[in-house]
Amino acid sequence: MFTLIDLPYPKDALEPVISARTLEFHHGKHLQGYVDNLNKLLPGSGLEELPLEEIVKKAQGALFNNAGQILNHNWYFGQFAPKPSMAAPGGRLLEQIEKQWGDLEAFKAEFEQKGVSLFGSGWVWLQADADGALSIAQYAGADNPVAHGFQPVLTFDVWEHAYYLDYQNRRAAHLAALWPIVDWEKLTKAFVK
Repeated sequence: MFTLIDLPYPKDALEPVISARTLEFHHGKHLQGYVDNLNKLLPGSGLEELPLEEIVKKAQGALFNNAGQILNHNWYFGQFAPKPSMAAPGGRLLEQIEKQWGDLEAFKAEFEQKGVSLFGSGWVWLQADADGALSIAQYAGADNPVAHGFQPVLTFDVWEHAYYLDYQNRRAAHLAALWPIVDWEKLTKAFVK
C-alpha cells in the first residue's frame, strides 16, 4: 500500500510562490486522491509488490495514470525548499546545462517556454539519458521520464490545479515564479551521470 508523502516543509513555507491553500488542495486532495486510487486498483494487478517506478514502467490505463501522478507529484513537491542553499545547479549538472544550452538563463527560458506551450494538462521535465545528456520534455497527463527510460531531474506541473488558485490562468507567471524555490542542491546531488 502506498501512502501520501509528507511535505519536507510547512504548508505555508513556499509563500508567496505557492500558497498554503494551493498546497492543501494540490498535496492534500489531488495527490491523496491518486494514492487512494492506486491502492484500490493494485489488488489483482500482478504489480502489488513492485516499487512505484516499476509500476510506472509496466502499468497501463488507470493504474499507470495514478502511479505516474504519484511519481510526478512526489518529485515535484520534493524538489522545492523555502530557502534553498544553492540558487543555481552546481557540479556535473551545471556543466551539462552549460554545455547544452550555453548558460542557465537560456535553459530556464526554454524550460518555461516548453511548459507554457504544452497544450492541456501535463508536465515539463528536465531529464537525462543513460549517458547524462539532458533534454527538456513535455509530457501530457501522468506521463513522465521514467516511463520512457530517462532519469528525472526537474519538473514543473502545468496542470491547472498546481497554480490556478494563486495565478488563475497565468501559467507563464507561475512557471517563472518557481525558480527561487527550486532546491538545486538536491537536484545536483541526484544527477549522478
